[in-house]
Amino acid sequence: MGLDTLLYHGNLNHIGQVGQIRSEQTTCHSPEDSLRIFQSIFFIIILFKRLFRLGVHNMVTLTAIVAPMGRQLLRQFSKHTRGQRWIPVRRCNLSACSSKFVLSHVHPMWQGTLAVPGGDRQSPIDIAVRKSVFDPQLKPLTFQYDPRTCQQIWNNGYSFLVEYDDTTDKSILSGGPLQDAYRLCQFHFHWGESNAWGSEHTVDRRLFPAELHLVHWNAEKYSLFEEAVMEENGLAVIGVFLKVGKRHEGLQKLVDALPAVRHKDSVVEFTRFDPACLLPTNTHDYWAYPGSLTTPPLSESVSWMIMKQPIEVSHDQLAVFRSLLFTSAEEEVQKSMVNNFRVQQALRGRTVSSSFSPFLQEEPQEDPPANGPRPDHAH
Repeated sequence: MGLDTLLYHGNLNHIGQVGQIRSEQTTCHSPEDSLRIFQSIFFIIILFKRLFRLGVHNMVTLTAIVAPMGRQLLRQFSKHTRGQRWIPVRRCNLSACSSKFVLSHVHPMWQGTLAVPGGDRQSPIDIAVRKSVFDPQLKPLTFQYDPRTCQQIWNNGYSFLVEYDDTTDKSILSGGPLQDAYRLCQFHFHWGESNAWGSEHTVDRRLFPAELHLVHWNAEKYSLFEEAVMEENGLAVIGVFLKVGKRHEGLQKLVDALPAVRHKDSVVEFTRFDPACLLPTNTHDYWAYPGSLTTPPLSESVSWMIMKQPIEVSHDQLAVFRSLLFTSAEEEVQKSMVNNFRVQQALRGRTVSSSFSPFLQEEPQEDPPANGPRPDHAH
């Protein structure tokens, strides 16, 4: 899950590792500061894209919004163009290390190879049910969604986003581990080329065909999504697993609209859709942990809440997901939009909390794990 849903694809069996670091005197900056500078540039670009799509052309408004980010970028660059240079002792290969990826495989705006320093709270992870810690303080989640805030569907070349008007508090998430109310910005899915895999998170290494992410941002503390995404408590994401079963009637309205956004960069108006229909009947049982975006810039700003109960969708509905394309209509070679998930990340000492006792309730009874690993890349 991420701001622009720019997805890194990796093998479930490889856990990202960060090489050892040594330093020497030079005129450069550390990996952490490099990441901050990269994030600042990334969000300025994405902010302009988002404002342009929303029809914001007033330069005074643009200046007022972007100037603080520009000043932050300048401070970061000026502060760290001297001092120490940090050099990896070993380089990570693409398939085995989540902190390095080929940008041209991730998004056309990035060319070449870029190393992104790994962190201590990266996502997604495997949820080991018996190792999760029951937290009686985890309150029920409160979903207050207004279907009238639904605006459009956008194929951004890596998933399709159903976007909502997040300028008001009409569609918010609260409760659970959250101290504030979070506005719904968009939701999207991750899925595989077959029903054997597709989810980003797993439960006891069990794979699901797809995973829904409902993305919310902390509007009580921050004025923009692009600001919240840089902060530790900025985002809250609900994860819902999808399993193959009977047709999901609520999802069908969305499925019927997807052919209109088959190609990359296509947008279609989509209104009055209640995302609450995609939630399981039991929203009281969930896992919670501190994590990150699963797409560049991998900001560690997400409070994750993963629903224990999956929702059922039909094979035919998932087939429509797989009929979408990573590519635009003008491209000669068309690429199916499948396997748009990120590699699993190490837990690194984090605690996965649960709103229910794993020793008093049965573990989720889903399909057994697929035989063999899921593929490394979607392209």
